[in-house]
Amino acid sequence: MKNTTKKQLYIDSLTQVAEPGQTVFTRAELVSAANSIGMKYAPAWIVQDSTRRVERGTFEVSEVSTTKRTASTDFDRAMQKPDPEEFGYTIGAGDNETKCDVMGNPAPKDMDLATYAMSLVSSSLVPQKMQDFVPWGHFKDIERIIKSGIRANVYVTGLSGNGKTTMIEQVCAKLKKECFRVNITAQTDEDDLLGGFRLVNGETKFVYGPVVEAMRRGGVLLLDEVDLGMAPIMCLQPVLEGKGVFLKKTGEWITPADGFTIFATANTKGKGGDDQNRFAHTNVQNEAFLDRFAFTYEQSYATKKIEKQILLKKMEKFGSIDDDFATHLVNWADITRKAFNEGAVEDVISTRRLEDACKAFAMFNDRVKALDLILARFDDATKDAFLNLYGKVDADTNVENDLNDAIDGVERKVIRYDLAVSYEDRDKPKHAGAKWDTEKRTWYIDAYTFDQNPDGWKEWNPIAVYEALEVTL
Repeated sequence: MKNTTKKQLYIDSLTQVAEPGQTVFTRAELVSAANSIGMKYAPAWIVQDSTRRVERGTFEVSEVSTTKRTASTDFDRAMQKPDPEEFGYTIGAGDNETKCDVMGNPAPKDMDLATYAMSLVSSSLVPQKMQDFVPWGHFKDIERIIKSGIRANVYVTGLSGNGKTTMIEQVCAKLKKECFRVNITAQTDEDDLLGGFRLVNGETKFVYGPVVEAMRRGGVLLLDEVDLGMAPIMCLQPVLEGKGVFLKKTGEWITPADGFTIFATANTKGKGGDDQNRFAHTNVQNEAFLDRFAFTYEQSYATKKIEKQILLKKMEKFGSIDDDFATHLVNWADITRKAFNEGAVEDVISTRRLEDACKAFAMFNDRVKALDLILARFDDATKDAFLNLYGKVDADTNVENDLNDAIDGVERKVIRYDLAVSYEDRDKPKHAGAKWDTEKRTWYIDAYTFDQNPDGWKEWNPIAVYEALEVTL
């Protein structure tokens, strides 16, 4: 692969964080390296190249092994003459050469090329407005919060793939508000957030981080996947309080400009992962940190009506509209979510996965192939069960979405019942035979004990826990 300036810039960034001899990276590591040079996502030329995929979530970047690890950083690479298509420059010739940002604004004449190259990352951070976006859910509330100018940190939680991050970005796009998105990982530290010293044109200079830039410019700070963060993100406490932040390395006190707003998105509410371990590596967040978020929104999946609108918009974008297929996809996803909520299945079909199905259908004009592609990440039993279920939905568009009918053929075995027991009330169920689960930190009884006297346990709202069986929807 011939490396363009931007590709080499990324390779250099990845090299700086790689262990000696490391050429295989997780998606989180790729995203972290991308964020360090102002990119939002891992490069498509890596994650969309099937030859680089080692296993689920890991990718081979052999270029790192051939890149000499030196003290140079991404800024050194930026000293090269940039590609206009990569950086948004408009470049003349000779004495008339002019550096311009993506909006056509000339760069300051006294700014060196390296600094300007990296400043392009933040020259215009107003998200691009998506023509196929359908506003729904908490969109209007988020818009009103930003427009109010009243400082209120907002925490948005919900299952993956339901549009939390996109919703916030599209509100910013509508309001023409700059959005500084930071993808939080376990490795995110104070320098990543507030800024640190970098080599610029052979000199060590302090470069402000995204949090400080958002504060100075009165933008929206979006802490994406905040529940993946560790103790270092506690450096944001004074920022969350609206008091500004002291940069120890420069001696500066940074106060937020008018309009500065903080949003955080997460799959959990900061209390750690769920019982199914669906969100691995999520952490229990400090209560003092969580308490500084004034509002919490729980984002569910869209209603069937809205979700169908979303899919039809995507189909229109991809050039392959099929109203019947969109209806079936929405009904199918709705059933899987009901089954998931009842504990019958351990996975769920997200809105994002439905959009991917529309994309695959536009490519191959084959419903079965489209579904097969988006379900390949699941284990064979779950994949076959979901395909079988879709077949039933596709055969009858008026299928009743009653859970009991939807999950016919599923053999479920109750192995225990979890109880809602307060600390003060613990002695009574304990003497009746309840046991304490130290790992889940809950009281429970086995299925046999419950069956002997179901009514006797009702006051503790018993919730059935099912044995993990191969589903046969």
